[in-house]
Amino acid sequence: MNFTDLLGTLAKAGMSPSANGRMRSSMGHGNGSLIDVLGGMLAGGKAGQILEQLGQQNRSPARTGARQNGGVGGGLGQVLEQLGKSVGNNRTLATGGLGSLAGAIFGGGSKSMRGAVGGGLLALLGTMAMQALQNAGKKPQTPIGLVEPQNEAEVQEVENQARIIVEAMINAAKADGQISGDEVQRIAGHLQESGADTETLQYVLAEMQKPMQTGALVAAVGDRQELAAEVYAASLLAIEVDTQEERQYLDELGAALNLEPAVTRHLEENFGLAV
Repeated sequence: MNFTDLLGTLAKAGMSPSANGRMRSSMGHGNGSLIDVLGGMLAGGKAGQILEQLGQQNRSPARTGARQNGGVGGGLGQVLEQLGKSVGNNRTLATGGLGSLAGAIFGGGSKSMRGAVGGGLLALLGTMAMQALQNAGKKPQTPIGLVEPQNEAEVQEVENQARIIVEAMINAAKADGQISGDEVQRIAGHLQESGADTETLQYVLAEMQKPMQTGALVAAVGDRQELAAEVYAASLLAIEVDTQEERQYLDELGAALNLEPAVTRHLEENFGLAV
């Protein structure tokens, strides 16, 4: 089982009806947004062309607004630029996956791009985690998914992180009780449409039928504050947050992960949720 591929499939399928809209919201609008900054970083390639077009659309008079200057989305672009300077060379950043993710959520994308999309989601969650922690006065380390792995050990580390993120999304989907048959069929149908193979489909369906495993999830995260913030953000992609049970789950998850309310609030705002 390749969990980065699975994460890409889940991103394309949409664990919740609002997932794609939330990812679009996080990428921002206008100059300085994540899309705008990525377009410059990836200029010349296919992903760069997609992002440049999206950036032009988002800067059009009809699309600009309060988030263009100093908004949450613009801040993500600034985080990525700062990170590029800190590592010394933008080519070491995992920005290509972000381009694939943007292409998938804005314009479909190829089924064969699951791994790139999964890597892009890890990079997006990592950027969001860095920004939220920095704004809360923390000094986070560079998340694993934001830098290209240099050896097999680092590749495996990315894969392990993808597994934790997948488990977080599936666990969150159970927050308001057992996943209904209709919901299982909806997710299964979207997974098939997004190119999931039989092994992947069987794994997700089996995991959805298990009891909640919040304690094991929190234990897997440990004291890694960057990963804790990413797990919380990923959970927001799996549920609508429109029931008391889901709200309670998020509050309890944030507390168990030792995330300050300022961090969880920022992550929710970045996804466009009213807090």
